Amino acid sequence: MRWAFGLMILVALAACVSGADINDPPVPLGDFNLKHNVVVAPKAQIGPFSRKATKDDLVATMKAAISERFDRYEGSRDYHFGISIEGYVLAAPGVPIVLAPKSILIINLTVWDDAASKKMNEKPEQITVIETFGTGAIIGSGYTMSADEQLAQLTQNAAKSVEQYLVKQQAELGWFVPDTAEETGTVVDVVDEPAVVAVE
Repeated sequence: MRWAFGLMILVALAACVSGADINDPPVPLGDFNLKHNVVVAPKAQIGPFSRKATKDDLVATMKAAISERFDRYEGSRDYHFGISIEGYVLAAPGVPIVLAPKSILIINLTVWDDAASKKMNEKPEQITVIETFGTGAIIGSGYTMSADEQLAQLTQNAAKSVEQYLVKQQAELGWFVPDTAEETGTVVDVVDEPAVVAVE
């Protein structure tokens, strides 16, 4: 019952985004290049009325969606993502149609600046997405999509939400803007060491 109540709240608050714009030109993200794409799912919880997915499938599908969206950026400054999959629902068939269960994915995101060797967001950003409307929103995607298709769509939507978060941080906090020293040609010595990305 607690899970079901929490699920209703999450559906109400979830980001209604679609990753279907992947073939459009990428939105500007300054001098951004994704170097490490780290995804883990040690604590992933399965919600009610859900099909099951293995942790390996969750991780592989999320990594693929992130790569698909962010490998398009070719800036000169490296950044890393640490993503933890916290919970999911892959809507199952057989549930009363009146409930129209929705597929849901919850992730925590941490962004790392490679040159500074530090987090850009001290507190992980939690992102919750639901299935894209128009793919079974009336009767639930459990009747119209396979579990693999649901997971692929959810991770694409999550990757889009990550992009939107980065755009917002760039606008409000100046993320991914080239250093003034680099713009004026000043030489800055940087030791290139392997990055260690921790996922919380």
